[in-house]
Formats: sequence, C-alpha cells, structure tokens
Amino acid sequence: MPTEFEGEYQPLLIKETKDKQPKFPNKSLLLAACAACIGGTFQYGYNVSVINAPTTHVQNFINQTWRERYQTDMSVNALTLLWSTIVSIFTIGGLVGVTIGGTLSVKLGRKGTLLANNIFALTAALLMGLSYPTGLFELLIIGRLLTGMNAGIGLCVQPLYLGEIAPTALRGIMGMGTSIFITVGIVAGQVMGLKELLGKEEYWPILLSTTCIPAFLQLLILPWFPESPRYLLIDKGDDEGCNKALKQLHGIAGCDAEREDIEKERNDLVDFQAKKPWELFTDRSVRWQLLSVLLLNAAQQLNGINAIYFYADYLFRQSGIPADKIPYVTVGTGACECIAALTCGLLIDRRGRKVLITGGYTLMSICCILFTLTLSFQDASPVVPYLSMACVFAFILSFGLGPGGVTNILTTELFTQTARPAANMIAGSVNWLSFFFIGLVFPFIVIGLQQYCFLVFLAVCSLMAIYICLVIPETKNKTFVEIQNDFKTFSHKKAHNADRAGPTLLLTST
Repeated sequence: MPTEFEGEYQPLLIKETKDKQPKFPNKSLLLAACAACIGGTFQYGYNVSVINAPTTHVQNFINQTWRERYQTDMSVNALTLLWSTIVSIFTIGGLVGVTIGGTLSVKLGRKGTLLANNIFALTAALLMGLSYPTGLFELLIIGRLLTGMNAGIGLCVQPLYLGEIAPTALRGIMGMGTSIFITVGIVAGQVMGLKELLGKEEYWPILLSTTCIPAFLQLLILPWFPESPRYLLIDKGDDEGCNKALKQLHGIAGCDAEREDIEKERNDLVDFQAKKPWELFTDRSVRWQLLSVLLLNAAQQLNGINAIYFYADYLFRQSGIPADKIPYVTVGTGACECIAALTCGLLIDRRGRKVLITGGYTLMSICCILFTLTLSFQDASPVVPYLSMACVFAFILSFGLGPGGVTNILTTELFTQTARPAANMIAGSVNWLSFFFIGLVFPFIVIGLQQYCFLVFLAVCSLMAIYICLVIPETKNKTFVEIQNDFKTFSHKKAHNADRAGPTLLLTST
C-alpha cells in the first residue's frame, strides 16, 4: 500500500501504538497485496476504460470485414448493435465470473484461484489480438466475454485474499488495494489509449491485447507469496502451512496475535461447512449483514458515478475545451478518482469505515443538488459550465473517498470465514447486475428527466447515508467475530423493540 507508518516494536511487522493506530506494514505483505491486485481488480479497471479509445477504429474494422464477406456495407443500426454487444458482454462475463469465483476460492484457495484466473485474460488477449489479422470480429466478442469473466473472478476473490492476509489493524488499508488498483487500471487504460501511445488506428489490436501484461506479471510474482493463512487453517486444517504463511506475511514476532485471532474464529465455526449463496438467504443470523451488502453493492453502481462520467464530455465541451484535448482531461478525471482512493487508503484505518462511507454519500448528495442547479442554468453565465466541472471533480472525489473504496472492504468484513465466499458471490452478482441495469436504463433516464436525473441519484445517496448511520457498525480494529457479535446485538435489539411494540399496539387499540 502507498504509505508507511512508524512503530514501537522493531521485530513486529504490524506495529501499533496504544490507541491501535497501525504502523509499518511488512514489505512482504505489501508485495503480496500488489501481486494479487495487478492481475485482479487492475484488470477490471483497465478493461472498462481501454475499450473507449479504439471505438471508431474497431467499428471501421467491423464494417470493412462485413463488406469483404457480403459485398455490402453494414447498416448503422446493425453496427451499433454489434458494437454495443462487444462492449456490454463484458458485464455478462463479469456476472458469470463472480458466480464461479466463490466456489473456486473454496476449492482452489484464494491464491490458487487468482493464479488460475489468468487463463481467461491470456486467452482473451490472444483472441482479440488475432481478430484483425484473421478478419474475424467475432473473436472480439469472445475475448470481451473472457475479460469480463476474469474481472468477475478477480473482484470476487481478490478482496477475500486481501482481507484474510491482513492483520486486523491494517485490514482497511490492505482492503483499499481493491479500489486503488481499479482506479489505477482505469487511468492506465485511458493513458494507453492516447494517440501518442497505442491510440492510433493500426495499433488497436495491440491495445486490446495488452490485458495479457498484468496477467503475466501476476503469474511471475504471486507464486512467491503464501496462500491466505485463514484459508489454510480454517478451511484446510493446515497448521504448519498457516504458521509459515503468517511468518512470511507478518514476521516471526508479529504472527502470534493473528494466529490467536484465526484460532478463535475457527473454534466458533467448528463443524460448520462453507455456505452456499442460497443458504445465506435462509440464515436469519446474517440477515442484516446480507441486506447491508446487497444495498451497498447496488448503490455503488446506482449512485450516479456513471452519470457523472456520461456528462463529463458534454461539460468539457461546454467549457470551451477543444475536442482533441478532451481525452487528456478525461485522464484527469481518472487520476482524480485514483487520488481519492489513495487518500481513502491513508484515512480508513484512522477515521474508520463508517465515517468515510457516510461522509462520501452525504457529499455526493450535496453534489447532486448542485449539479442539478448548474445544469439547469448552464446558459445563464459563462461561469456556470466551470461550476459544473467543479461538481464533476467533487463528485468523483466524494465517491472515491467513500463508497468507491469502503464498499468492498465492508463486504469482506461483515461475514466470518464460512459465509465470506458466498457473500462475495452475492455481492459481486448484485454489483454486476446493477452495472448492467444502469447501462441499459440510464440513457432512457437521461432522455426522460434530462438534468433532473440527478434527483434520482440524490435519493439513492441520501437514503444510503441514513441506512449506514442506523444499521452498519464501525468495523475498524475489530476482529471478524467481534463484528459478527455487533450485528447479533443489533438484531436482538430490533427483536426486543418489536416484542415491546406488540403489547403497546394492543393496548392503544382497545
């Protein structure tokens, strides 16, 4: 992770002061996290953004191929449909990937699944690279489907690995690797698509094939680091393997406390098997955790961040930025989100998850109001378009500081070992379905409501801020068992209040 801390005990890898503020994470721990992320969520961010630059070039290739096959040009509607398929099938692949990711993480382990996942990325890179020389645009569809599967598995399994290798005091900043590398991937895809690099027409097959580079890097680096210690001890009963992993990741003097924490969780889960996703829906003991994860992951896609990126290009033009300079400003928006994610990583183990995500949604709500006003009075003054641009960057920063960074961490932290893979499968499925839904419905929302579409996102952001304040506990510096006990206490209070409300209603009704 991007920061260093000071410590009190030199032999310890995770050093804490009396107020439990985290200090110096171990270098081996950081490298393991980076190795997991470079072939995990980096791929998601990269493949989301890299497809934008070669849009015109790929459409020309499709039309040329069609003409050579059938001696006629493809209709505009058919070309639009085919291009939409190439872009959107990524989400279908992501949904498939997340549904199998949790199962694979139990069978192959977290590290094993991440390594095996690179098969999809390498195959996709090969197919997309061969599409132009072979004249088969169908390979682009298959390639994008496979990149989606790769991203889906990575988004499901990587947070598991990061959350389980991290010590309790550093679980927040380690978990932020998921969001940080998504944003780094987005920026990398935007930069690689610039005309000075691989944005020229003749280079688009190479550009789409560069997804193989992170895959090769992970295959070279990740095997040097251990499997998740929690997986080794709780799922596999491998005491020796767990000890070795803890020593490598946390150091000889720093592994005892984490070993004790893992054993405590294992003792609480004696005779429990890894749960299936459908079993969580019938388990009343995790109903509040499950509801929280469903709402958090749906809101992460439905909170308006996609609308902001949609309007960004229009606002840049309105502000007088030349069309050929807009790609560079777009890189600036990606860099803005990346900076926000890094800042969230620095703050999350100091300020806590609840403060950041509630604050993020609150600031996004304010930005939605301001954005509606500035878009409504866009022509009132030459200054207004610049105020709208400021709202764009403020919204992106708020998203990165809160929902963009904390959501994935909470998904991992709210469940214990037996339920965590299934919970990540459910959360990932909701995230991908919401991604697909907003991509399908958003154009109609814009056409119907125009600038007032942000009032819909205002409702989503404000309601989520209220829900988080009322339901979700602070998880900073708490073990997974302690977090589970917080939800049990909350559930018991709700049940007790409901029991007391019953007699009251009977008395008042007579």
